Amino acid sequence: MPKAPEPERTRAERLLGDAARQRLGRASRLSALAAALWLPQAAALAWGIAGWAEGAPLWRTLWMALAFALLGLLRGWGEGRAARLAFRAADETLHLQRQALLDREALRLGGGSSAALAALLTEKLAALGPWITRYRPAMARARLLPLLYLAAILPLSWAAGLVLLVAGPLIPVFMALVGMAAQEASRKQMVEVGAMNTLLIDRIAALPDLLLLGAAGASRAEFAARAEGLRARTMAVLRVAFLSSTVLELFSALGVAMVAVYVGFSLLGEITFGTWGAPLTLFQGLFLLLLAPDFFQPLRDLAAAWHDRAAAEAVAGELASVADEPGTPVLGQGADAAPLDGPASVSLRGVRVAQGEQLVALPDMEIAPGTSLALRGPSGVGKTTALDVISGLLAPAEGQVLVAGHLLSDATADAWRARLAYVPQRVHIPDETLRAFLTGSPEGEVPEEALRRARASRIVETLPEGLDTVLGESGAGVSGGEARRLLLARALIRGAGVILADEPTADLDATTGAAVIAVLRDMAAEGRTVIVATHDPALAAAMDRVVDLEPHPC
Repeated sequence: MPKAPEPERTRAERLLGDAARQRLGRASRLSALAAALWLPQAAALAWGIAGWAEGAPLWRTLWMALAFALLGLLRGWGEGRAARLAFRAADETLHLQRQALLDREALRLGGGSSAALAALLTEKLAALGPWITRYRPAMARARLLPLLYLAAILPLSWAAGLVLLVAGPLIPVFMALVGMAAQEASRKQMVEVGAMNTLLIDRIAALPDLLLLGAAGASRAEFAARAEGLRARTMAVLRVAFLSSTVLELFSALGVAMVAVYVGFSLLGEITFGTWGAPLTLFQGLFLLLLAPDFFQPLRDLAAAWHDRAAAEAVAGELASVADEPGTPVLGQGADAAPLDGPASVSLRGVRVAQGEQLVALPDMEIAPGTSLALRGPSGVGKTTALDVISGLLAPAEGQVLVAGHLLSDATADAWRARLAYVPQRVHIPDETLRAFLTGSPEGEVPEEALRRARASRIVETLPEGLDTVLGESGAGVSGGEARRLLLARALIRGAGVILADEPTADLDATTGAAVIAVLRDMAAEGRTVIVATHDPALAAAMDRVVDLEPHPC
C-alpha cells in the first residue's frame, strides 16, 4: 500500500529536527489531553455544588471535591510534563540551528555582514523558542477541545451549543486576517534589527576615523534615525498584537455572556426553549457555565501564539536567505585530521577562481618540497587568492590543485591543512594564554629552541606573565611583527612542513622585517616548503623563486 504523502510544512516547521519534532508532537498531545481533563473536573464541580444546593448528602459533595482535586493534580502533572518536552524541543532546535549556521558560515568565504549574522544568532533565532513552546501545543488544544466541549454541551442544550458554534469560528477567521499583517510586520522588524546591529558594529569599527574627521555628530544622527525606525517597526508589531487581542476578547466575551444570560434565565424559568425537552437542571446550568469560557480559551491561546508563529516564519525566511547568499565554500569540514601523507609539494594546473561574475586565472606552478617561492604583483592581482587556493580555503572553479601528490578536495583538505602553518597579514590571537596558543594546550611545553629560532624569545621575556600571559582577542601587548614571529614559532613547535605567509613584512620597520625574513629563510633551509605573497623586494629576493602575477580575468 503506498505511503500517504506528508503534509506540506512551513519554513519554520522544516527547521525542526526529527527528534525535536517527535518530542514536540508528544508535548502537544499531552498538553491537549491534560487540558481535556477540565471536562470531568467541571462535571465534578457542578455535581458537587448542585448536590450541596439541593440538600443531597454531604458525602456526595466531598467525593466530588476529592475527584476535582485529584483530576487537578493529574492535569497539572500533564501540563508540566508537556511544557518540559516542549522546552527541550525548543532548546534542541535552537542549538542545532545555531550550530548549523556557524558551521556553514565558517566553511565559506564572503557572505553577509558579521553584525547581521550575530543578530540572527542571538536575538532573532530566540524567536523560534516561543513558537515551539506555545504555538504548537496551542494548535493541538484548539483542534481537540472546542469539538470535545461541543460534544458535551449539545446534548444538554442546543441553544448554548449554537451560540458557541456561531461565535467560535469567528476567532480563527479574524486570527487569519490579522496574522497576515502580523507576519509582514514581524518580517520588517527582523530586518530592522539586523540593519541596526550592522550599523552599530560598522560605526564602532570606524570610531577613530569618525572622530578625526569630525563626523561623530552625523554618525550619531544616522544612528538615532535608525533607532527611531526600529522603534516604529516594533510599535507596528505591538499595534497588530493589541488589535487582534481586542477583537478576539470581544467575541469570546460576547459568547460567554450570551451563554450565561441563557443559563440564568433558563434556571429562573423565563426561557423555556433551547433544550431537548426537559428544562435545564442546576447541575446542567453550572456545567454549561463552567465549560463556556474554556470553550474559547484554546482559541484565545492560539490567537496569542499566532504572533509567535509570524515571528518564527520571519526568522525561517531570513535563515533561508542567508543560506542562499553568495559565498565560496571552503574545502573540507574544518575538523582535526591526521597529516596528509606524501612530499610537501604543491602543483597548480589550469586553476581559475570565481570572483564575482568573472573567472580569474592563476599561473601554473610546480613547487617542489623544501623550496621557497614568492608570489609578487600589484594589489588585487590574486596573491592572497592563490594562498587561499593552496590551503583549501577557496575551491577553484576550474583546474586542479595537487598537494603532497593528492588532489586537493573535500576529502583531503583537512589532512592537508594539518601540515600547514598560515601567517596572515593581520594576526588574530584568541583569548587564551600564549602557551595554549603556541602548543594547543594550557599545559603544553614550549621549547626554548623554537622561540630562539623564530626570534621570539625576547617577546616572551617582556610579557608580564611570560608564556602564561593572556593576550586577548585583539592580540593586545604585541605588535604586528611580534605576532607574526609568534606564529612562526608556533609553526616550528607544531612541526608544520608547509609555511604560507601573506605579506609577512608589510607595515614593519626594517629591523623587524629583516627578522621575519631571516626566520622564513631558515625554515626553507631546513627543508620546509615556504610560499609567501609579498610586495617586499627584500623578501622576494630571499626566496628561491619568484612568480609575478598579472591581472588576467578570463
